Amino acid sequence: MSGPLYRDPVYDGATDPVVVRDAGGAYVMFYTQRRADHPSPGPGVAWVHGTRIGVARSDDGRSWRYAGVLEPDADGLSLRDAPPPADPDRTHWAPDVIHDGTRWRMYLTEIDGVPERWEGHPRTIVEYVSDDLATWRRVGPLALASDRVIDAAVARCPDGRWRLWYKDEAAGSTTAVASSEDLVAWRLDGTAIGGRAHEGPAVFALGGWWWMLVDEWRGMAVHRSRDAVAWERQGGTDALILDETSGDAGGVPVQIGRHGSVRVDGARAALTYFTHPWWDGSELGENTAETEAVDARRSVVFTAELRVEDDLLVCAR
Repeated sequence: MSGPLYRDPVYDGATDPVVVRDAGGAYVMFYTQRRADHPSPGPGVAWVHGTRIGVARSDDGRSWRYAGVLEPDADGLSLRDAPPPADPDRTHWAPDVIHDGTRWRMYLTEIDGVPERWEGHPRTIVEYVSDDLATWRRVGPLALASDRVIDAAVARCPDGRWRLWYKDEAAGSTTAVASSEDLVAWRLDGTAIGGRAHEGPAVFALGGWWWMLVDEWRGMAVHRSRDAVAWERQGGTDALILDETSGDAGGVPVQIGRHGSVRVDGARAALTYFTHPWWDGSELGENTAETEAVDARRSVVFTAELRVEDDLLVCAR
């Protein structure tokens, strides 16, 4: 197994990565910069909130350097080669970044303040646009199925329409979908993937199929489609990829793969995802030592190769 691709040098909490290539061919990674080893993040799950979007760059897709954070300003977001603020006033999660043929668009989950609990506060998906991946103008929030929506994934589908898939926590944490002719007006199209709760949809075309990966917190489920509208699960209800929990990967323990994104290059595709190498998924109780809690919070970004064999998606870490 290959070793880690990237670790955030500020708080060691890089999650939800998405990778694109800029006009010069360089790779740019946007990710949720969780405050895993912040010395005083606040009580409860405040460490998962108060997050900025971290940015890293690479010339070859293998060696990455930290480029800073997207810091809110009067017009939107601007890349700053500086540490995030010590006392954040808002939460940014799980960006998706696409190019629409003219400009870049980001679909970003936003939460007011720095909540201490998972539940009880609205989550909104907000659109931004950019010409250079550094300065982002805020367009505004999307009117989606509820006020508990996160984890956007956007793609143009075979029928010419754009679709946005997202986790709707108000609908049992399943994947909802909206469609648009022009990326301006969105129509709510109900549930794309139901069943077992999940998050973090990643949608892409490869090998004659459309594929959607979703994070079930025990590995990723694979769904396929001919038209990116009607989906069927690959294998049974317990069929997963990246569900291994033993071994070593470049000096860190192997754990389940979590929320990521896919970049396709011809017949091959790269899945960039994160893991919690030092956390086995068990609940961290009040008696957990602080050092253990911090280690469990740390996250690492990996990459895996995806390919299609006999109409099945195959994943190699």
